[in-house]
Amino acid sequence: MSVPANEVDAGLDERLATATLDLVRLASVSGDEVAILASIDAALPEGLDVVDREDGVLFAVPARRRDDSRFVVLAGHVDTVPLHGSAPGGRDGDAIVGRGAADMKGALAVMLETASWLARLPGASDLDVGLLFFGREELPITQSALLPLFARCEPTRSIDLAIVMEPTANAIEVGCLGNLNARITVRGRAAHTARPWLGRNAIHTAIGAFAPIAELAPNDVDVDGLVFREVVSVTSIDSGIAGNVVPDLAEATVNFRYAPTRTPHEAEARLRSLLATDDVEFTVIGNAPPAPVVARHPLVERLRAAGDLEVGPKQAWTPVAEFATIGVDAVNFGPGDPQYAHRDDERVSIEALVRSTHVLRRFLSEEREG
Repeated sequence: MSVPANEVDAGLDERLATATLDLVRLASVSGDEVAILASIDAALPEGLDVVDREDGVLFAVPARRRDDSRFVVLAGHVDTVPLHGSAPGGRDGDAIVGRGAADMKGALAVMLETASWLARLPGASDLDVGLLFFGREELPITQSALLPLFARCEPTRSIDLAIVMEPTANAIEVGCLGNLNARITVRGRAAHTARPWLGRNAIHTAIGAFAPIAELAPNDVDVDGLVFREVVSVTSIDSGIAGNVVPDLAEATVNFRYAPTRTPHEAEARLRSLLATDDVEFTVIGNAPPAPVVARHPLVERLRAAGDLEVGPKQAWTPVAEFATIGVDAVNFGPGDPQYAHRDDERVSIEALVRSTHVLRRFLSEEREG
């Protein structure tokens, strides 16, 4: 059964705007996602069975799976970074504003709207479509809600394609960078600043150790014609006791965003090699792996054609990497504009929400633009 995905849907824009605003107004800073998950659970349409609602996760699959249908999952995280100075959720002309609007509560509204559309039109798609909502995405991977889900929930391993609805401004972004954070400790010997030769200045040693990183140019890595840019940054440094004391300790945090061509072990080795001295202690805080590029996957091609979408590399880390750990192909596609993610003026346009919904409808019903 083929259903025109671009048919006039009176009220779609307002439904999406209202649903997004309701979600934005539900505070869900990472680790405190119970209320928003309960709200989403209550909004799930008929025809879906929740197979897992443990530990910050809500995973719903079709109540009746078809033996000959491929299984596509729309996935989105429900948590946000801290509210900080962001204004309460509201409407600003043709946009919904507030923490999480772009990253990624607008996408959650699109997911629920897509599921409702499928429930209203049984047989509209030849694909079985599930929804996966999860928390703690904005935290280090060591606190992941997805990895424990994958370990305990067998249906996750039958997914043919996961569409992670991260903010991409309605483009497809494939793969993702790995994300390595390390703590670098430099030890010296304290002394009076009037007699510094009696000590060993840990800050001076750290400056020399980090010089190669400060001078390092971005490294462009081509993967199947897509360019990922590797970058290394010192993101914090802490040292000093008093203005008249040569410091005996300096601690810094270094972040390495690395291409899908490296393994996590290779990334650690590379970062170690950049330090100009052996007189440091190197401790890995977290190392989230990259994700492979799957642009040639038939379902990704079908999604691209559904909206004549641009395809590019993901110059960041996203949960597509977590799906890769269990052999599930995944791409990023969502209505949010990444330039607004985590900003205090975060927003998503209603037009982008509608566009994303129409693309998914065409993808699911095999309709094409033009």
